[in-house]
Amino acid sequence: MPSAALPIGAHVPQEDPIAEAAVRGTGVVQFFLGSPQSYKGPVIAYAGGSAGLRADAESAGVDLYVHAPYIVNVATTNNRIRIPSRKLLQQHMDAAAEIGAKGLIVHGGHVDKAIDPAVGFDNWRKAIEATDLKIPLLIENTAGGDNAMARHLDRIAGVWDAISSAEGADHVGFCLDTCHAWAGGIELDTAVEKIKGITGRIDLVHANDSRDTFDSGADRHANFGGGLIDQDGFVDLVRAAGAPVICETPGGAEDHRADFAWLRDRL
Repeated sequence: MPSAALPIGAHVPQEDPIAEAAVRGTGVVQFFLGSPQSYKGPVIAYAGGSAGLRADAESAGVDLYVHAPYIVNVATTNNRIRIPSRKLLQQHMDAAAEIGAKGLIVHGGHVDKAIDPAVGFDNWRKAIEATDLKIPLLIENTAGGDNAMARHLDRIAGVWDAISSAEGADHVGFCLDTCHAWAGGIELDTAVEKIKGITGRIDLVHANDSRDTFDSGADRHANFGGGLIDQDGFVDLVRAAGAPVICETPGGAEDHRADFAWLRDRL
């Protein structure tokens, strides 16, 4: 996708994502369906319900992405977390499909310190096979944790190798978060090349500057040009990825419009 044509949007409140897109002057938004920290099922806060949101988004030309709750962890060996996580993932998959979302983003999760990461990889395979993937499921790289499934490139490769044999693997994609990559110790100048070498694809970019240093493990986002990520490297990564962009940067619509303009001016 030519860089000039890249859709650039933002994570927005869930009550009226169509209005949030309009006030930001964008045709792509991401939001939660319910609480990001709860095992309760998804909630459609839009006044018109699922059908209304789907119809209104199509009419307005707005692409919708849904972010699964942060607490989803299908990799863990802890049954009290893994089993509810699988259920919650399916519930959000179903709800995201009902509103016509282009993808459901989910964090890679982790295993406990004493657990072989290979067990987590296989749990990912089992989760893919157990989930009815109605729309693309986009696994996102994460910033911290030595036992994370998607912080380091070798762990991302382990997940992809495991799920490649799963039924439904063709519906699994990748979401590259720039702040998470930076904080997680992935060199940005080769991140796109290496991740595409592992996954074969980058479906979405979470574009975020970072308040913390490289390989800090800290997930604290900053507005574009206001953090510690090299500005040219940041822009080069977005350009090389060639995927729709979602900003998860601080502030409201005015701040997001400023981030869009900053990035557009440099692409």
